[in-house]
Amino acid sequence: NWADPAQRVILRKGYLGQIERGELAFKAELRGLASRLDQVAGRVFQRTCPWELGDARCGVDLNSPEHHGAGTVAQVFDAFDFTATGLDSFATGVFSRGKLTWMSGANAGLPVEVKAHAAAGSVARISLFLPVPEPIEVGDTFTITAGCDKSFETCRDRFGNVLNFGGFPHIPGNDFVLSYPTQGSDNDGERLG
Repeated sequence: NWADPAQRVILRKGYLGQIERGELAFKAELRGLASRLDQVAGRVFQRTCPWELGDARCGVDLNSPEHHGAGTVAQVFDAFDFTATGLDSFATGVFSRGKLTWMSGANAGLPVEVKAHAAAGSVARISLFLPVPEPIEVGDTFTITAGCDKSFETCRDRFGNVLNFGGFPHIPGNDFVLSYPTQGSDNDGERLG
């Protein structure tokens, strides 16, 4: 009752979400009580690292020469597969799961994700996860940064970054969780190897 605010009835409980301000009014999102269940709380215990390569928690400098390169398209197979020159100092797989940004050509300025990188002498074959919107042309240039499969071994061997590894590499996997004792097995209370 607008005439008497003391006469009120609670119709709904919730929280305000995103608020958009317009020229004459604003729009507010009303979220129900269950929306709190969608919020991330705590950490997920998993074997792989949850950090993004190069972020503050990871600490790897992606601008360093061993993690960053520039190349030129030499041959085009289709909208997401081509060979390039200028990356001959990098081993196979360094740029797999990395980022490629087009510097020239019809896709200039477009960042894309690299699916696979294979070195073959003076050229490297690069496959993208998704095709680019405009055709890739021979001579297009790009910059490319290293990728990470988020495993402990990659963090240790390629990046030397074990101290910042955010996963739990020694956590038991599904094989341990689903195992059960059998007759004749070592069920003596010793640590499982």
